[in-house]
Amino acid sequence: MLAGSAKGQSGDYNGFYWSSDGNTVEITHYGGSGGAVTIPSTINVGGVSLPVTSIAGYAFDGCTSLTNVTIGGNVTSIGGNAFAWCPGLTSVTICSNVNSIAGYAFDGCTSLTNVTIGGNVTSIGGYVFDGCTSLTSVTIGTNVTSIEAYAFQSCSSLASITIPNSVTNIGPIAFNGCTNLAVITVDAQNLFYSSVNGVLFDKSQTTLVAYPKGKGGSYTIPNSVTSIADVAFQSCSNLASVTIPNSVTNIGDDAFASCSLTSVTIGSNVTIGTNVTSIGNEAFIGCASLTNVTIGNSVTSIGNDAFVDCASLTSVTIGSNVTSIGGAAFGWCTSLTNVTIGNSVTSIGNEAFIGCASLTNVTIGNSVTSIGDDAFANCRSLLNVTIPNSVTSIGNYAFLCCYSLTGVYFQWNAPSVGGTNVFTYATNAIVYYLPGTTGWADFSANTGLPTALWFLPNPLILNNEPNFGVGTNGFGFTISWATNISVVVEACTNLANSTWSPVGTNTLTGGSSYFSDPQ
Repeated sequence: MLAGSAKGQSGDYNGFYWSSDGNTVEITHYGGSGGAVTIPSTINVGGVSLPVTSIAGYAFDGCTSLTNVTIGGNVTSIGGNAFAWCPGLTSVTICSNVNSIAGYAFDGCTSLTNVTIGGNVTSIGGYVFDGCTSLTSVTIGTNVTSIEAYAFQSCSSLASITIPNSVTNIGPIAFNGCTNLAVITVDAQNLFYSSVNGVLFDKSQTTLVAYPKGKGGSYTIPNSVTSIADVAFQSCSNLASVTIPNSVTNIGDDAFASCSLTSVTIGSNVTIGTNVTSIGNEAFIGCASLTNVTIGNSVTSIGNDAFVDCASLTSVTIGSNVTSIGGAAFGWCTSLTNVTIGNSVTSIGNEAFIGCASLTNVTIGNSVTSIGDDAFANCRSLLNVTIPNSVTSIGNYAFLCCYSLTGVYFQWNAPSVGGTNVFTYATNAIVYYLPGTTGWADFSANTGLPTALWFLPNPLILNNEPNFGVGTNGFGFTISWATNISVVVEACTNLANSTWSPVGTNTLTGGSSYFSDPQ
């Protein structure tokens, strides 16, 4: 049956619905009985045999009776979702003239076991074989240059794959969900990628690109590697331990997301070398078996969501050179009980420890200047927290629903707060402040919490106040302790062989006093 003009004809050929521009034919839909189907190389259009050059998007979508497909020799392109959700399709032979396979072309073909991709295909689009859970064998043609992200997602039966020398780009998570993939092999002539023991690297082996998700046991990353790529070890459920050498300086986003690792020590089951400077966003997200983390002194930043949802994590020690803790970095680590934040950290991100319901103790380093919104929200077991004298601002809901919080101890003047909601539902807390510090009446009015003097067991020098240190007429500082108590200040001229001599006695009227020594 034909319809339309010479250039806009369409029709039905043995169940293949087609359209033509007068020069070529495209298969637009299939209405046949299924089974083993061969897509014709040509179709007669108005008495002229025209080549079938393309299969339109969704042409065979949902064709449940389709079992085998042989694609005719003139086809050059396969559209998106062309054979999506054909659950009975077991094998596909793609002719040598096809040069592009669009995204989702074979999405959800759960019975597909074997695929041969012809030699002229240059690109395998994103999600092309997504959900092909029975796929065991893939032959990639020697003209393929690009394998897009998620191309083989959830091909859970695929055990090995060979990358030809033509490939110049492999998208992130190209093999996501390939839980049995144990070996990735790269042709030795490939100029962009290489493989060692089944693991995918860039050609120079300075970047670890992908670790096969079916490869288990322990793994030592080669000393040539300086960077672990984004999602490189994502969802490696069989991986027990990995050793990261000192050559590595960067751990990418989602690098170990949802792994089965049991500890991250920058020296235990995951050993992170001493030159690592950054831990990427979501680097260890969802590592449900992870129990403890020690972050080395070389690390300077912890990305957003880096350890979020690590439900078994109980303790964290943050190295002395980390300057920032990203948003939700340790959010919802519900077993986390102790956190030590190093003195180099200057900011605690929004939601950094939100939902850490077992957290009882937090030590905040003395360089932190800001505590972000919701930073410790829903830390329901947190008992006391000391805010160092460096902190100048506390964000909205920073201590929301900290029901067990009884004491908040400030080492300097009252910081600015994000509103009246900083301590919402932390109704048992009392704010303690040092004698000689200011702003507490307004702080109490803004937060709704009562305030009280903090009587230290020993005198404290307030090293953050403006008159601290060397001045025009000598050296001075404010001493804070207890009201009307006398404090003797002593000095010596040789700390190596110290002999201390009293230089002044100060009575702490109102709990503080300023001492100055012109010498």
